[in-house]
Amino acid sequence: GDLPTRAHHREEFPMRQLPDFVIEPVVRQALLEDLGRAGDVTTDAIIPADATATVAVVSREAGVVAGTRCAELAWRLVDPRITVEVHLPDGSRVEPGSVIATASGPARGLLTGERVALNFLGQLSGVASATRRIADAIAHTGAHVADTRKTVPGLRALQKYAVRCGGGANHRFGLDDAVLIKDNHVAVAGGVRPAVEAARANAGHMVKIEVEVDNLDQLA
Repeated sequence: GDLPTRAHHREEFPMRQLPDFVIEPVVRQALLEDLGRAGDVTTDAIIPADATATVAVVSREAGVVAGTRCAELAWRLVDPRITVEVHLPDGSRVEPGSVIATASGPARGLLTGERVALNFLGQLSGVASATRRIADAIAHTGAHVADTRKTVPGLRALQKYAVRCGGGANHRFGLDDAVLIKDNHVAVAGGVRPAVEAARANAGHMVKIEVEVDNLDQLA
């Protein structure tokens, strides 16, 4: 019943989430990094154990949302009693002041998991928003924006997911996805032709071969 009120925030197709078994180890590691050896000593010292609260995640600027499931898992891993309602799912366009999600439950858990939850939301929404700006700028052409392997170590699957949230496409996830002949390969091989010939001779028939060129002479 509430779809019409959200339609102006959403892209035409909903974004399919990554499975939890991909996301959870990354979120768990981030929590371990933040909580250290003694946990949240500030919150535990100040906030009563029985206190409850509801918090809202609100956008500060226009952009595209990505990482809501990461935020939800961050809070749930800290305290399973916390519930999160996502109002604007991944792929949604937001304006300043848009309420992306609300989280309710034990106040200690909400405060302890807050930074990790927001770090994932901020990082991934930033990737999605930047991708969306480029995708919108070239929408009138036949070109598509695609990502690279230049990702934050450990966050590749999440960052590439964020690219999809922003309307981009994924290129290689790793070195084993396809043959991509780059300038350094060409230099060592002695040219584009010998590099391609070697790749064709040694790669399996299912392996795609791409070549990066720096000029039209190489393309010819």
